[in-house]
Amino acid sequence: MSMEKVNVYSLDGKKKALVEIPNIFKIKPRKDLVQKANEILESRSKQIQGRDKRAGLKNTATSWGTGHGISRAPRIKGSGFSTARNVGRVPFAVGGRRSHPIKTEKVIQKKINKKSYNLSMISAISSSGDIDWIKSRGHKLENIPEIPLVVDDKIQTVKKTSTAFKIFSDLGLGEELRKSKKSKKVRAGKGKRRGRKYKKNKGVLLVIKDDFGIVKAARNIPGIEIIKYKNISINTLAPGGTLGRLILWSQSAFDELNNIEVIV
Repeated sequence: MSMEKVNVYSLDGKKKALVEIPNIFKIKPRKDLVQKANEILESRSKQIQGRDKRAGLKNTATSWGTGHGISRAPRIKGSGFSTARNVGRVPFAVGGRRSHPIKTEKVIQKKINKKSYNLSMISAISSSGDIDWIKSRGHKLENIPEIPLVVDDKIQTVKKTSTAFKIFSDLGLGEELRKSKKSKKVRAGKGKRRGRKYKKNKGVLLVIKDDFGIVKAARNIPGIEIIKYKNISINTLAPGGTLGRLILWSQSAFDELNNIEVIV
């Protein structure tokens, strides 16, 4: 039985050779596993939180007891200042302690079985070879010659940004890059003053095996994300747990997919 093949494109967008499509692209994607794996990986980036044990208790508030015509809530001692005789310490008071403060002992990092995670990775890679999944994610495919898109390993040696941009345009990715550039917007909410003012859509993911200059050359092009094959994860293959990432494979990285054991 003959295996399906896909073209390898040169840096000028012309067909150069044919390679067999790995069996991993024949696997039906599991959306539920990908979403679960993405949620678990995101939980690992969360910071453990806690509260000072004496928070809300650093005052002189004590109860006056009965017989004063006022409630028995603890009141701050003293006179002649704004908070004198105000209720303090208790949870219902302004500046009082919290009833059930968050504890540092709380487990916020979730876990996933190895087999489930491996299958989620396989699903994410498989969906990147399905046109319907890619379109559902919103990527522009009008000028892209075929999916999966494989390029010659010479792309790993490119060292100039202008050259890298021309290569992506010749491969039909120009429309996708323009879409990503226009998507840059000011974030809603407090995040804009916490070091993440802008947000933009995810564009093309370039997967390489070795870096000989392409990372520095293309890292400033809007819509391009570069990663080595050994470092791929669910967060890069399916950001937000959404299947169908548009991926540009270098030939050597594409060949590495044959080493993944799958049962078709």
